[in-house]
Amino acid sequence: MQLVKWAHDLAESLLADSLPRRWAHSQRVYSQALTLAPALGEDAELLAAAAIVHDVGYARAAVDTGQHMIDGARYLRDEMGADPRLCSIVAFHTSSPWEASELGLDEALTEFGPAEPELVDAITYCDLTSTPAGDLADPAERLAEVLERYGPEHVVFRAVSAARPELMARVARVKRRRAEVVEAKLN
Repeated sequence: MQLVKWAHDLAESLLADSLPRRWAHSQRVYSQALTLAPALGEDAELLAAAAIVHDVGYARAAVDTGQHMIDGARYLRDEMGADPRLCSIVAFHTSSPWEASELGLDEALTEFGPAEPELVDAITYCDLTSTPAGDLADPAERLAEVLERYGPEHVVFRAVSAARPELMARVARVKRRRAEVVEAKLN
């Protein structure tokens, strides 16, 4: 749990005062990650840590390329010496590959690969079940909210529109894994 405490303290220091809505969102993403612990086994702590820091790329200290996933991963790696797997989860979360492609940052994203599909699915599920204000969300409604917030001319709108089928598939895979774990415990 030292990793989670470190991640929590770091995210709080970067987001709580300057970006309180991001902080509220990150806290909900973290709590969602905790619900996945039984399905993740030994990677549960890593996911929890990644969940609380997944949006540190929005913090002024971390902004570099303007793509918060890559910026956060670089900050964690270069400034904080974070575990490469944690950096990878942050770099690849949610619609990152599509957004990186839109921005011409494919090569920058490869600094953190290859992505671990099960962990990317999990962080994406946690992100899409958390509103910007830190409330629980339905993933389809959350994606609709993102599209509405950014509008068709924005890179995030284009990336999320292209990524939507895969993002919903990730959510479905996580839900299926959770159900399998519950079923196994009952038998």
